[in-house]
Parts: sequence; C-alpha cells; structure tokens
Amino acid sequence: MTLPRSVHVGLVQTALSLGGFAIGTVEFASMSLLPQFARDLRVDVPTGGQAITAYALGVVIGAPLFAVLGARIPRRAFLVALMTLYAMGNLVSAWSPSFTWFVIARFFSGLPHGAYFGVAGLLAASLVPANKRAQAVARVLLGLTLATIIGVPFANVIGRTAGWRSAFMLVAVLAAATAVSIFLVAPREPTPDGAGWRRELGALKRRQVWLTLGVGAIGQGGIFSVYTYLASTLTLQAHAPPALLPIAFALFGIGMTISLMTAGYFADRAIMRTAAICLVWSMAAMSVYALSVDHVWSILPAIFLVGCGSGLVAPIQTRLMDVAGDAQTMAAALNHSAFNVANAIGPAAGGLALTAGLGWASTGWVGVGLAASGLVVLAVANADARRTTMSRHASR
Repeated sequence: MTLPRSVHVGLVQTALSLGGFAIGTVEFASMSLLPQFARDLRVDVPTGGQAITAYALGVVIGAPLFAVLGARIPRRAFLVALMTLYAMGNLVSAWSPSFTWFVIARFFSGLPHGAYFGVAGLLAASLVPANKRAQAVARVLLGLTLATIIGVPFANVIGRTAGWRSAFMLVAVLAAATAVSIFLVAPREPTPDGAGWRRELGALKRRQVWLTLGVGAIGQGGIFSVYTYLASTLTLQAHAPPALLPIAFALFGIGMTISLMTAGYFADRAIMRTAAICLVWSMAAMSVYALSVDHVWSILPAIFLVGCGSGLVAPIQTRLMDVAGDAQTMAAALNHSAFNVANAIGPAAGGLALTAGLGWASTGWVGVGLAASGLVVLAVANADARRTTMSRHASR
C-alpha cells in the first residue's frame, strides 16, 4: 500500500494508542474506585459492581452492533465518532445524579469499546507491510497496557483527592483528545467497494472466526481469574501492606506490556504458534502463582510472570484478519467482545472456587484450567483449518 506523504505511521499509531490508554484507564480504575462511587451513590459494594458489569455488557453488545452500523463509514471518521461517543459516555458517568443513571451511562460508555479497538487495529495494520500487521496491532493495544501502569494509578490518585467523578472526567478529556488526534493525523481512506452490513454479518458464518474467538474468550479467562482477586490475595493471604498494592499492579502491567510487544513481533512470523506459546506460558506462570501466594517475596515475581502471559490478544486479532475474509470490521470488533467474555468467565470461575473454600491459591489453578481449555480450542481450530485446506486441495 502506497501512503500519502503527509501520513506518518508512527503518529497514527500513537493517536490510536491514546484511545487505548483512555479506555484501559477507566476500565481498570472503575474496579478500584468501586467503593467510592458506591458510597456516594448510596448503594453497597456488591450492588455497585453492577456498573462494571453494565460496562462489560455494553462492550459485548456494542462490538457487533457498531461493526454493522459503521460498515460503510470510512475508518477515520468512524474512529472519531466512536471516541466522541466514548467521551460523552464518560462525561455523563461523571455527572450521573443517581446510581441508575450511572449504570446506564456505563453501559453506553462500553458500546464503542470493542468497535474502536477492532477498527483501530485494522487501520494500523493497513498502514504497514503484511509481515508487520501483528506488531501494528500490538502498538495500538500498547495504550491499554500502559494504562495499567500509569493511567490507573493516576486516576486513583485523582479519585481519592478530587472525587471519583474527576477520574471519569479525566477519561472523557483523554477520549476527546484521541478523537481530535485521529482526525488530524489519520489518513482519509475510502469505504471499500461492496462494504455493508450484509458483508460484515458474513463473519458470523465462518467456523474459523468462532473458533478463534473461543481461544480468546476461554484461554484469556485465566488471567482475569487471577487479576480480579489479586488485591485480596496479596493482603489476606500474603499479608502484604496496602502500600505494596500499586507496585504489584504495576508489575502486572509491565508484564502485560512486554508480553504484548513480544507476541506481536512473533505473531508476524507464526500466528498460531505464538498463540499456543502465550497459553502455555500462562499455564506455567499461573501454576507458579498458585504455589507462591503465601509470601510477599514469592508472589510479586509470580504476578509479573502472569502479566507476561497477556499477549494473546495480538495474535488472535491478526488471525481474525486472516479468517474473516471481507468481513474484517465485524471479526476485529468481536475480538474485544471475546476478551470481555473472558473477563466474565475468569472472575466467575475464580469466585466459585473461593466460595467452595479452596483458598486464594485456587484462582491460579482455575487460571491454569482455563488456559489449558483455550489451548484445546486452539488445537481444534488448527485441525479444522488443516482439514479445510486438505478438502480444498482434494476438490481441485
């Protein structure tokens, strides 16, 4: 692809990554700000968790919905619109007068999430050679991982000093800045010939699309099983002082960042093998975590190792580009629906283990099981792809 001289690929990737930073900041900070907004909106903490669930539900529903609605919109204009909606959703969240309004605002804030990452990944991949697509996708997602290191701690400081509403205002500003940045630096691309909602829905008919999504939805669930209960495990099992929690979460975020960039590099050489390595690494790291929860000195390195298994999203999204045919937007957006399904499966499975009295280490073993299950789905996807290829050759 020949780019106009005015297009600087690095600037485009940075602008797209800023959107990931905004999304990642509010997605993870919402969990730690839960006690504050629940108290202020006069509900208990378990009820307040419905706002986080509403956001995840918005992501799952919004990804395919916006993929259909935006099928004929040029990518630059679509991304600007998505981030404008995201800014508005977080602005309404900050101004919500009641818990009901807050839940509704969080749901609508989640709607553009999956479509943004999907379309941003497609735009980034379209600006580089085919053998560097996964690295381009990883750079877009880099903002999401950096948010866990920088954005979330800063949002928490803002939330504690100026109130939780200020944290959502901050994200609204970041989202608006992303919309402006994309408008200024992203190239104007015409709508592809034949684009439309019927073509995008065609992705749902492809078995390889569903199998690839299944790898992410199940395999990545283990990471969320550990992450969701990390603070409780640190304080109640490892007896870590509260001041150590930001360091622990930063270690996890650093691991995520390293994993994402490394997985992006190797996925450009062998997509499915890289996905398998990510899952095997996760199994090993979460086994180490489960065996290390009793002591601070052992659990901190284990947390870093678990974070280093989080790069699966890059090879999965690149694989979806290969198997989705001409329904690229739908498949790419559904990738983030799948990872939010993982965000539901992991905590739920870990919670069941804890309720059964299996102890805090059990969240690690649950993670091992989910990563292993994702590996099984990956094996099925590989076998199905080989069988399809052989059938095509035999029919010629």
